[in-house]
Amino acid sequence: MNTTVIILAAGLGTRMRSKKAKVLHRAGGLALIEHVVAAAREVAPPDRILVVTGHQADEVESLLCGTGVRFVRQRKQKGTGHAVVACKEAVAGEDGLLMVLYGDTPLLSAAALLRLRTTQEGSPSAATLITTTLDDPTGYGRVILGVDRNVRAIVEERACTIEQRGIHVINSGIYCFRSDLLWKYIAELKPNNIAHEFYLTDMAEILTRHGYQVQAMHVADSTELLGINTRVDLANADRILRQRKNEELMLAGVTVERPETVTIDTPVQVGMDTVIEPFTRLLGTTQIGEDCRIGAGSIIESAVLADRVTVKPYSMIADSRVDSGAQIGPFSRLRMNAEVQADARVGNFVELKKTRLGAGTKSQHLAYLGDAVIGDRVNIGAGTITCNFDGQKKHETVIGDGAFIGSNSTLVAPIEIGKESYIGAGSVITTPVPVQALALGRARQVVKPDWVVKKREKRAVAKKRSAV
Repeated sequence: MNTTVIILAAGLGTRMRSKKAKVLHRAGGLALIEHVVAAAREVAPPDRILVVTGHQADEVESLLCGTGVRFVRQRKQKGTGHAVVACKEAVAGEDGLLMVLYGDTPLLSAAALLRLRTTQEGSPSAATLITTTLDDPTGYGRVILGVDRNVRAIVEERACTIEQRGIHVINSGIYCFRSDLLWKYIAELKPNNIAHEFYLTDMAEILTRHGYQVQAMHVADSTELLGINTRVDLANADRILRQRKNEELMLAGVTVERPETVTIDTPVQVGMDTVIEPFTRLLGTTQIGEDCRIGAGSIIESAVLADRVTVKPYSMIADSRVDSGAQIGPFSRLRMNAEVQADARVGNFVELKKTRLGAGTKSQHLAYLGDAVIGDRVNIGAGTITCNFDGQKKHETVIGDGAFIGSNSTLVAPIEIGKESYIGAGSVITTPVPVQALALGRARQVVKPDWVVKKREKRAVAKKRSAV
């Protein structure tokens, strides 16, 4: 059957105590709503996924605009049933199944949604809802089951009797309806509750009253259904997502040393036989190849590392690329589209910004290389700086293949250093250097013999005169 998914993401999330919409808070490296959309895309194509927005709708829609999902705005938040009704026109003519999810349940797996769809497809029921059992069901609606194990009603906790509060089977709020029956009877929802809202939970009783079955699909792992209401919930979800990610990578052949100390975002990809040392953070859309080693305390964000790359401890790489066999660190920083080509070396306290470092090139110590194109097999001496900013705009430095840049050189951009040329240590270079030339840009050394002795004698004479 065709499946349409509605994701409810319009609420304020007041218990988060935040100026930001709840579904925009992040866990596992993604916004809560991004996790839910990713799971939904496993059961429905993007054009059949509708996200109901309300609070900070522009921000939520901007975040998801590249996913291909559609949006429906709930101008006034009058409950879950009202949010679904707001989608009726947008899904007109779409038959089959209609699944309702929540934008604040980031732990719900695609596997659970596929099972939900299959369960509903293979049954005569009008709807299937996901349930689970909690030791402490406080705060959740209770599911009232009949002797046939079908759902008779769902009672919100505020409306529960003392007997019903003792029920530990709770409603997750996640449903899969037959579309035709949902739209046929949804108008019967009434705001007959303390909050005066239209609750989608009432559909179970309505469908049952009309002679249809509503079945429960029990999920044993209750953490999948964890809804985020507070920062405590958010922290728990983040911990679970990262634990899942670590286990996924380890089962795929990645060594994660002391995984409880390692932070890996959900979208990160890591190749087989790579080793990730303790206290590493792999963030964003980072991709790491096979047979790499990522040193302790390193932070890599939205970067691409090819096979056999070594990142030594406490290095930072962001929005950059490192090719095969290269070595980075320790204490290196790559940022803003830096590119380190095959077998190059970037050593301690070297920073690359918008710089391409050629194959086999080495910059091993204490250098800043910004807005530069550096060729193959170049040696960059310790303390080298490309002076790329004139106070108003940035300029480029170009260094040809095989050049040798002496220690403490200052290259004032825009400038080009020719192939196989040499720059003497301590030079300030302001004009282009031809191919295979030697450039020196430092003052002539002056040596004054016995200068210290003469200075002491002069000081002693002055002291005697002042004492007279």
